[in-house]
Amino acid sequence: DSIIVKSFLDPIITSLRKAQQGNERPKDPKLWPYFQDGLRRIDYVLTYHVQKPQSTRKQSAKSCLCFKFRREQSSPPVHEDPELAAQEQRLDYHEDDQRLRREEFEENLREMGLEMEREEGNKIPGVGFLKIHAPWEVLCREAEFMKLKMPTFKVFVLKVNMFVQKVTATLQPKVGENRVENEKYLSYPFSREKQHLFDLSDRNSFFDSKTRSSIVSTNPFRKAFCLPSQGQFKTKCHLSPDLITKGPDVILILSLQILCEEWASYSIFYKYQPIGLIRKYFGEKVGLYFAWLGVYTQMLIPAAIVGVIVFLYGCVTVEDNIPSMEVCDERNNITMCPICDRVCSYWKLVTACGTARASHLFDNAATVFFAIFMALWEICALILHFCFNSLHTHPQNVKLTCRDRMPAYMTIIVMMVFLICVTLAIVFGVVLYRVSIMTALHMSSTPSFRTNIRATVKTTAAIINLIIIIIMDEVYGAIARWLTIMEVPKTDKSFEERLIFKTFILKFANAFTPIVYLAFFRGRIIGRPGKYIYVMGSYRMEECAHAGCLMELCIQLCITMLGKQLIQNNLFEIGVPKLKKMLRQRKIDKKHQEELDKTLHRHEKDHFLGPFVGLNPEYMEMIIQFGMVTLFVASFPLAPLFALLNNIIEIRLDAKKFVTELRRPIAVRAKDIGIWYTLLRGLSKVAVIVNAFVISFTSDFIPRLVYQYMYSPDGTLHGFVNHTLSYFNVSHFQPGTEPTESMHLGYKVEVCRYKDYRDPPWSDTPYEFSRQFWAILAARLAFVIVFQNVVMLMSDFVDWLIPDIPKDISIQIHNERNLIVELFMKQEQGKKYRNTIGDPSPQPLRSRPSSQA
Repeated sequence: DSIIVKSFLDPIITSLRKAQQGNERPKDPKLWPYFQDGLRRIDYVLTYHVQKPQSTRKQSAKSCLCFKFRREQSSPPVHEDPELAAQEQRLDYHEDDQRLRREEFEENLREMGLEMEREEGNKIPGVGFLKIHAPWEVLCREAEFMKLKMPTFKVFVLKVNMFVQKVTATLQPKVGENRVENEKYLSYPFSREKQHLFDLSDRNSFFDSKTRSSIVSTNPFRKAFCLPSQGQFKTKCHLSPDLITKGPDVILILSLQILCEEWASYSIFYKYQPIGLIRKYFGEKVGLYFAWLGVYTQMLIPAAIVGVIVFLYGCVTVEDNIPSMEVCDERNNITMCPICDRVCSYWKLVTACGTARASHLFDNAATVFFAIFMALWEICALILHFCFNSLHTHPQNVKLTCRDRMPAYMTIIVMMVFLICVTLAIVFGVVLYRVSIMTALHMSSTPSFRTNIRATVKTTAAIINLIIIIIMDEVYGAIARWLTIMEVPKTDKSFEERLIFKTFILKFANAFTPIVYLAFFRGRIIGRPGKYIYVMGSYRMEECAHAGCLMELCIQLCITMLGKQLIQNNLFEIGVPKLKKMLRQRKIDKKHQEELDKTLHRHEKDHFLGPFVGLNPEYMEMIIQFGMVTLFVASFPLAPLFALLNNIIEIRLDAKKFVTELRRPIAVRAKDIGIWYTLLRGLSKVAVIVNAFVISFTSDFIPRLVYQYMYSPDGTLHGFVNHTLSYFNVSHFQPGTEPTESMHLGYKVEVCRYKDYRDPPWSDTPYEFSRQFWAILAARLAFVIVFQNVVMLMSDFVDWLIPDIPKDISIQIHNERNLIVELFMKQEQGKKYRNTIGDPSPQPLRSRPSSQA
């Protein structure tokens, strides 16, 4: 891709050097985004489908009449099909209507002061281009109305920590090597009355391409774009790669080439992103997304390091873990009850040795510390956000009353509830799959199928869940957009926020419902031996392994997180565009493709790029990942590490997509990341509660703690495994549920064990919950309350301790305000010397033309 960009740059460099020698602007429209006259710059391009011209249709009709007249003299008359004639008449009327609407639309643009040039079907058959140019007067007028901040004459020096600058010098991208990095032009909202404050020596470069296209696509031009006739224009794009010049020697810096070399490259994954150049080329909204993504990725580094340390602590202490040693000790000779009816037989606890040892890697004493650390990490990550200019919203010309909106609101509520129920039904279907496949594997006569049954069922069920999540994500995204369009929001910002909220609710439920089931419901509503709970007649609810459901939860999180990141996010983002590009290239001959590359203009080449669909999919991808990292981090401490590795690739992958595969998006101003920050804030609050319940109810941390300090005779965990197992008399099995192979272990079993806190069969209250159960339940609830309040208090303290705006930035803002006042005073005192410094005199104000639509 960088070679392609360089090949595009070489002829531009040659033409500019020749122009510099001849003291004239390069005017070749093939190399530069200009009109055919080589003087007016293209700021915006609209494309539309070119219909057959009316004159051609009339000429063909006349020729057909002449031909028919000659045929009538020599042959009998042929009756014309009335259906075909009516269809042709409808098509002609539709073409004429589209043409009239388009002409009305273009006339509205001319009344607003825009200049246009049209190209129809010259090199790309069936496609017409409407090139739009905004004159200087229009740019000044709209920049004043939009209150765009433009650079003034004043240059001030930023205070930079030289030590930090030297340390991070190798991590900085190589952008603008000839410019002083710690110098900045003072910006001020543009005003036609105060043009003497701005450097207008070169009007062509004062408004860059991003600003020019943003002006064209914003009010009042947006009113024209929202006309019904806009439907005749298929796509919109703006182009104009920026050329930056400074000093006596012309320094050519093509923004697209710099972004391709210093941003959209996997070889420089360790470097910072050129956020300033991204903001300059793509606009504040896109720059803000990549700035947030970069900060979030940097914040994942300490979380990943601590998570790896917690995991290594589990690996080191697994040999000294007393509960897993007791499970793996064959001398205990503990016989467990069957895990399913009839086909499953009794089994030895020692066979669960591997699961018990693996569970200790994620369920150990360091888990609580890591959960508290991640809660504080979330607050620190959320504090680091950025502020830019205000986001302008554009009201739609739709006025609906509450009564008009009520049917849409009711439809949305019913549809959302129905889709969440569909998600729950899918999870229930996977549960039935696990129950049935486990029974089928136990019934199999093949020895290879009967080994590692639990691992097979866990892995296949997790993969099925992943496939369903990926498919339903696309379905839910399309339904959320349809529901939002039905709602008819008043502004673009309201439309985007409501679409994001609906999409987030559906995709969040789709991704996390299977995980919530494993964490909090599986193994808790199964009943007991002799009195199990059945669903749909004969399906017995599944139970957890002896070490608990934490290991299965970890497997589900690992497969879902890695699968979504590798398949849905990265593979689809790489594979689908490459596949589309390959299919397009196969349809076009190579020689013809080379000829097109040589003759097509820049805007014609950009027509073949993919459309920019917005940042919502990118943000949603990261928000779901943030939920995976924070909500169940107590059960999967390696989640931050996997997220970090994914984001390192994701940044460069998105950069390559923006630079080489998508049309350049319209620059949009934004003050923050919008509703996404609210969602992140909400997830951080919910994560504290979820991790408290995971530690209390999913892991064995609280039962171990209660046993060690209340029931252990020596204050250690010796005897903990026996303490968690209850007794069951096999003669109390319900008829038809006892194992068919009762002698599977080689001896007759009279009493088996199962994991629960219940009284033994010989007590006065057989199989009722014991005192230990209620004591542990009280301890679990107490831990949830204490953990939640302590972590919330610490989070609020950290939030209060760290200011929203760092002190050095607040000082810089204060200094900029002082410099603005100083600049005003100096310019007012020296107005009579403006002609000596080359400033044009202020132009008279002109009113803003109104659209006739």
